[in-house]
Amino acid sequence: MDNRNLDNTPAGKLTEEDSSASDEHGIRNRMKTSKGRIDCENYRPEHEYTHFQEIIDNLPYIIMTLLGATVLLLVLEMSVWGWITFGGFIIYGIMGTLWFTVFICPYCHFFDTRACPCGYGQIAPKIRAKMDGNRFNEKFKKHVPVIFPLWVIPTVASVASLLMGFSLLILILFLLFAIDAFLVLPLVSKKYGCAHCPQKDTCPWMMN
Repeated sequence: MDNRNLDNTPAGKLTEEDSSASDEHGIRNRMKTSKGRIDCENYRPEHEYTHFQEIIDNLPYIIMTLLGATVLLLVLEMSVWGWITFGGFIIYGIMGTLWFTVFICPYCHFFDTRACPCGYGQIAPKIRAKMDGNRFNEKFKKHVPVIFPLWVIPTVASVASLLMGFSLLILILFLLFAIDAFLVLPLVSKKYGCAHCPQKDTCPWMMN
């Protein structure tokens, strides 16, 4: 090694660069503590999402809600109750995202950052203050069942309707619903939205 190169280095330059790198590395390493807990206060997101990417992440959920509502409308033969059910199901889908935003998002380390793939992390701060991020898993398990009926109701209604009387249109819509709800949505979440999450190793959704 040429010692003259070191002698010509401005004083303090190497120290500042090494210190900055050390600080950044330290923050990354301190994210996880005992038992998979995450130090949310020191977390810096490695991946940030554009609004277009947020739309892509939400698209399967939107399609699932619309297809589910349409299936229910046809099962009820486009009657008055069918249209009421159609509107109610869509409202329920919207309320499901709001429920997540209010009761789960405040506990996420993506809260108030552009690292939230679905964009809820930017909406939640307008509704609630940030909560203890180490309780995210607990809150997720408690509140995620609220949206399960979005998968269950159209499935049960479609199968019951097809057993009572075959309808090609209902069958096609149900198959599209099932492909989106049970295949596309989980795949997009796990491979696209959740892929960059440092919490994925302990997240109930990713562990299923």
